[in-house]
Amino acid sequence: MVRLPEPLTRLHPARLSRLFTSRLRSPQLTSRLGTLLGAAVAVCFLTGYVSHAIQHPPAWFYWPSRPVGLYRVTQGLHVATGLAIVPLLAAKLWSVYPKLFRWPPFRDAVHAIERISLLLLVAAALFQVTTGILNIALWYSPMSFFFTTAHYWTAWILVGSLLAHIGVKLPIIRRALSAPARTAPADGLSRRGLLAAVGAAVAAITVATVGQTLRPLAGISLLGPRDPRVGPQGLPVNRSAAAAGVTAAATDPGYHLEVTGPQGTLRLSLAQLAAMPQYTAALPITCVEGWSATAAWTGVRIRDLVTAVGGRDGAHVRVTSLEQHSPYRISTLAPPHAADPLTLLALQLRGQPLALDHGYPCRLIAPNRPGVLQTKWVARIEVLP
Repeated sequence: MVRLPEPLTRLHPARLSRLFTSRLRSPQLTSRLGTLLGAAVAVCFLTGYVSHAIQHPPAWFYWPSRPVGLYRVTQGLHVATGLAIVPLLAAKLWSVYPKLFRWPPFRDAVHAIERISLLLLVAAALFQVTTGILNIALWYSPMSFFFTTAHYWTAWILVGSLLAHIGVKLPIIRRALSAPARTAPADGLSRRGLLAAVGAAVAAITVATVGQTLRPLAGISLLGPRDPRVGPQGLPVNRSAAAAGVTAAATDPGYHLEVTGPQGTLRLSLAQLAAMPQYTAALPITCVEGWSATAAWTGVRIRDLVTAVGGRDGAHVRVTSLEQHSPYRISTLAPPHAADPLTLLALQLRGQPLALDHGYPCRLIAPNRPGVLQTKWVARIEVLP
């Protein structure tokens, strides 16, 4: 038996556990909460992987340009399920709280492995929901690491440890879910009431944030940091021209866009771009933070610019911003998006010249892509071999 030194015995886990007892705790309740939590983690992981793969595509990955709002749905699900995990995780941890601090911490090697996987599971889950919320709020100062990379790899740790945990606990889960319902406590909150409270918390959080995408709910989405109705030209902005350090270059009267392809390089002034055939497309702009909004964009088709320098359908197209210090200053259009007639080098938003913070003098807008890849303040377009 491992003994704790004085005065730590006052904080002995068994003693702490006895301070928070409840007759509601049972394997059945824990299994039901675990099933809901596992489903939310699965949806969040898959939609998060899709978002990561669009931005860093592996060789086998294919992402279509239609339907135009598909990414809006997948990323909306990612953020919604990520937020739903918060009350589910809190309830799940509460349901097993006394077991988390059993002493001694492990009995043998197999039990030690189980406990270590559980520690990884809890730590990874807390890290994911915390960093995810910070990202939604665009509050990066508490994170001394690159959010995207850390969030992505921790998701794999979370899923791996979750699968290991399910594998170990599966017999208990099956028995608990197939067992007759236990008699509910005569007084106080019932187990059904507890599950209803958790469901209500999930619904409240969803309604309080989903208005970032659904305009009818924008007015009651008190927890959503972005209102899709607010911003220059009625559209939110994540990164302004001043923050990107492009104000002088973007407003330079001598601005020219470079378009490079197999037949050479064109240097087009803003007036020459405006004289080319113009097209309008109603496309959503969807940010990884969870907000999205649809607007009418007008400009030159990217595929027309590709053709003008001898490019072919099926080519990859690289778009470079005037911005110098951003991991997203360069974006590559895959063939489905480069050839799509809705993919524009936008010069106007809602019938007016682009506001500086929306990418003046011109920006990329393409269907079914994350907002971070809709390059603003475009300086160069290259048709890749």
